[in-house]
Amino acid sequence: MPRIKAEETAVITGLKNKAALRRGLGVGAVSVALLVLAGCLGSSNNEIAGTDGRTNPNENPNLKYDVSITRTTYGVPHIRAKDYGSLGYGQGYAFAQDNLCVFLEDLLTIRGERSRFFGPDGTYTIEPNGSTANNVASDFFWKSLFAFEEEGADGVTRNAWQRTRDKTIPDFQNVVTGYADGVNRYIAELKAGEHEYEQADGSKVPAHAACADAEWLAPITTDDMYRRFVRLAVLASSSVFVTEIGNAQPPGVLPGLPAGGGAPGLPVASAGKKAKSPGIAEQVALLKANPNPFTAMQNKDHFGSNMYAFGKDATANGQSLVYGNPHFPWKGTERLYLSHNILELNGEKAMDIMGVGLYGVPAVLIGFNEHVAWSHTVSTAFRFTLYQLQINPANPTQYMYEGEMVDMIALPTEIEVKQPDGSITTMQRTMYRSHYGPMLVLEASGVPVLGWNQLMAFTLRDANLENDRLINQFAKWNMAKSLEEFIGLHGSELGVPWVNTVASGPGKPAYYGDVTVVPHVTDEKIADCAAEPFNTVVGQLSPGLPVLNGSREACEWGSDPDAPAPGIFGPGNLPTLQRDDYVTNCNDSHWLSNPRQPLTGFDRIIGDENAERTLRTRLCTLQAERRLGGADGLPGNRFTQDNLKEIALNSEIYSATLAKQSVVDALCQVPVLLSTSLMPVQTADACAALGAWDGKANLESKGAHLWREFWSRAIANPGGLPVGVPQLHLPFDVPVPLSLPTNLWANGFNAVDPVNTPNTLNIANPFTAAALADAILAVQTAGFALDEPLGNIQKSGVQASATPIFGGTSPEGAFTIVSTEPSRLNSEGYKVTYGNSYIQAVTWDANGKPQADAMLTYSLSTDPANPHFDDYTKAYSQKNWARLPYTDAQIQAAKVGQTKVLRQQRASN
Repeated sequence: MPRIKAEETAVITGLKNKAALRRGLGVGAVSVALLVLAGCLGSSNNEIAGTDGRTNPNENPNLKYDVSITRTTYGVPHIRAKDYGSLGYGQGYAFAQDNLCVFLEDLLTIRGERSRFFGPDGTYTIEPNGSTANNVASDFFWKSLFAFEEEGADGVTRNAWQRTRDKTIPDFQNVVTGYADGVNRYIAELKAGEHEYEQADGSKVPAHAACADAEWLAPITTDDMYRRFVRLAVLASSSVFVTEIGNAQPPGVLPGLPAGGGAPGLPVASAGKKAKSPGIAEQVALLKANPNPFTAMQNKDHFGSNMYAFGKDATANGQSLVYGNPHFPWKGTERLYLSHNILELNGEKAMDIMGVGLYGVPAVLIGFNEHVAWSHTVSTAFRFTLYQLQINPANPTQYMYEGEMVDMIALPTEIEVKQPDGSITTMQRTMYRSHYGPMLVLEASGVPVLGWNQLMAFTLRDANLENDRLINQFAKWNMAKSLEEFIGLHGSELGVPWVNTVASGPGKPAYYGDVTVVPHVTDEKIADCAAEPFNTVVGQLSPGLPVLNGSREACEWGSDPDAPAPGIFGPGNLPTLQRDDYVTNCNDSHWLSNPRQPLTGFDRIIGDENAERTLRTRLCTLQAERRLGGADGLPGNRFTQDNLKEIALNSEIYSATLAKQSVVDALCQVPVLLSTSLMPVQTADACAALGAWDGKANLESKGAHLWREFWSRAIANPGGLPVGVPQLHLPFDVPVPLSLPTNLWANGFNAVDPVNTPNTLNIANPFTAAALADAILAVQTAGFALDEPLGNIQKSGVQASATPIFGGTSPEGAFTIVSTEPSRLNSEGYKVTYGNSYIQAVTWDANGKPQADAMLTYSLSTDPANPHFDDYTKAYSQKNWARLPYTDAQIQAAKVGQTKVLRQQRASN
C-alpha cells in the first residue's frame, strides 16, 4: 500500500559561517540524514563529510576529492578528474561559480519552500512549459508530489526522487554526491567573502549579490539533486499542471483558508451548488480565450528546437556532420551550461565529453566526443494521460473502479508561510490522488472545464514521474564508444523523457529516434476508452492527448515486452530512422524526418502523420533539400561545416518567402486599408518598407518587425486557425457571411507535397488586409520607423547591455529563433528572453578528433558581476562562432586565467 512521507526538521549546528540547514527527512531517516550531512560543511579546514564518492582511488588516499578546472574562452570550464566523485565535485563547483542563485531558488521551490522564504503572494514560472503558480499552490504541488511513496518490486517503499536515486548507477551516484559537495564548497567560500569581481573602473563587487545575503543561501543535499532530476523529467507532464494539481480539492471549503473566504485563483467546488455544464464549443472557446496548460504545451516558440544529422552522401568530404540548436529559455534553470568533462581511470580516458546540460545535471545532455555527437528537439509525443473518474455522490473522495467504490489516497500536507511581519505560520491541506496519480481541477474564467464535483473528477497518470532511468541514459551516453552503442542504449535504457534525438559518428550514418517515454495507449484503446465529451474538448487544444475512462481496468495503459518498465511503449513501437543523406527534426512529429522516407504507422499519442507541418519544419527540410539540389545560391551541392553554419544563421523568414510578394503586389495596391477597429490606414510607406526588405531577420534587415506584426495578426485571425470557426464577426458584432473566403492560404495542404504546401497567400481574405493595417498602426504606436533595422529594435531581455539579437519567431517560419516578452511590439522593442540557446555544428577531422563550432547565446553565467555574463551573447550577436577547445593542446591555447585545483581531505575518524 502507498505510504505517506513523514516530514521532520533537521537543524544542524556548528557549521562554518554559522550556516544552518533545514530539510525534510523521509522514511529511512538515518540513511537520508547521512545524505544531508554529506552536503554540510565540516571543520575549519573545509573538510566535507559524506560518502566516499570514489570508484577509482587516485594517487593520494588521503584525498576525498582531487580535480582541476581550466577555463577557456567565454569561461568554458574543462574539468579533469581521476574518479567519479571528483568529477562531480569539479562540475558542481564550476557551475556554482557561474549560476548559484538561480539554482538555489529552484531547489527551494521543489522542496516546497517558496512560501517559507518569499511569502504566499509571489509566483514562480517554469519557463519552458509556461506554468506559473502562486507560491502556495507551488509548495503544495511539490510537497505532495514527493510525499507519495509506493512499494517497489523489492518490497522497499520509495518516492519519486528516491526511486531515481536508487536506480542511478553507483558511479553516477558518486558524481551526484560530488556535485552537491562541490556546490557546498563554493557556498562556504562565498559566505566567507572569498569571491568578488573587479569591474572595468577598478572597483570590486561581490559575486552573486542576488543571494549572497539571503536566508536561503544554505548547503544543498543529494536529495535536492534527485528532486531536480525528477523536476526535469516531468517538465512536459505533471509540472505543466502545478496550479491545477496544487489547488485541487474536493467539493467544499478549501482547507488552509479562512472560514468564509478564499484566495484568488483557487478553484473550489461548492457542495451545495450544481456545477456548470458548458457544451463542447463553449469549453473550447473558454480555454482558447484563457491561458491554460493545453495551449501552453502547443507553444513551439517555447517547446522548440532544430537539428540535423548528415551522413556521407550529404557532405562534401564524406564525413558525418551534426547540427543542434535547442530553443530554450534565456532565464531560469532550463538554461544550458557548457562544460567539458574528462575522467581518467587507471590511466585511460573513461569519459571525454563536451557539451551542455540543464542546470544542476552533472551530465552532458547535448554534445559530442570522439565517437558520437547528438542533439535533441522536443517531441510531439505525450508523456501523460488524463482520466475521468466517476465520483461517489455521497463521498467525493471515492471513485468507481470496476464496479466498486475506491478510496482516494489522502496526503496530509503542511507548508510554512512567511507573514508580512516576518513570522512563520503553517498551512495544512490534504492532497488527493487516485491510483493513477494526482487529482487536478482546471477552470477557465471561473468555469470548471475539468472540474471536481459530486459526479465526476479528473486525475493524471504521468509516465515520466515513473521514469527512474533519465540519469542512467545520459550517464551511459556520455561514455559511449560508438554510434552503435549510443543507439543501443537509446532503446535499452529508454530513459529520454521528452525529446527526439539525432546523432552520428565519424564515418557513420545519420540517426533519428523518438525513442522516449510514452504511455502505452494505442489508437484502439482510445477508441474504446475515450471519455467524452472531455476527450474531444482537450483534443481541440492538444491534438493526440487522450482523456480516458478511469472506471475500467481495460483503460489502464498497456505494456510492451521490449520496454524497460511497464506502461510504456518499447523501442520496437517507437519511430527511428538511419540514412546516409540526412535526418532532421524541428518539433513536428516523426513523420517527415526525411521526406524521402516518411515514418508511418505509429500510434497517435506519439505524433501525427500525413498532416500539415509548421513553416519552421518546412524550412528545416527545404534548407537541406536546397543544399543537396544546389539550389540555395551557395557553391556546390553538399554540406560542409562552414556552409551549414551560414545556412543555420541565415535568418530567412519563410512566411515572407511564401507570401511577401503577394502582399506587395496585391494588398499594397490599395492605398488605404481598414484596421479591425475600422480606422483607415495609409499603406504607402509600409509597402515601400516591405518591398525593400530582404525577407530576413538579421540585425540590418529593415522591415522585419513590420512583417512580424503583420504575420502574427494574419494567422491569429479566423481562417488562419487550425480549427475552423463556425461564424465570424467584425467589430460591433456584425456577422460575416459564411461564404466569405477566410482561408489564410489559397492552396491548402497536400500530403503528397507536404514540404511545399499550403502556399499562395489568400489575398481575398479581408482579415489579412486588416492584419496589415493593424501591423502598420502597431509599429507607428510603438514609435519605430516602418523601415527600422531590426538590430535597433530587438535586443537581449536578460542582460543590461541589451545586446542586439537577430532572428525571427517560429510562427513566421524562422529557423533562427527568438521569443520575446511581450510577443507584440511596444515602445521598448522586442526583448528576447527565449529562443536559440546552445548551437553546435560538429564533425570530425582526419584523425577522428571532433571539430565543434558552437555558441551559447545567453552566455555562461547568470551573475551580472561575472565577466562571462554577456560575453558570449555579444559574440553571438555578430555571428562569431567559436571552435570549442577539445584536445589538451587546444585547451592550453584557449586558456583563460589559471587552472584551479580543488582538493578535499578525507574527514578524519
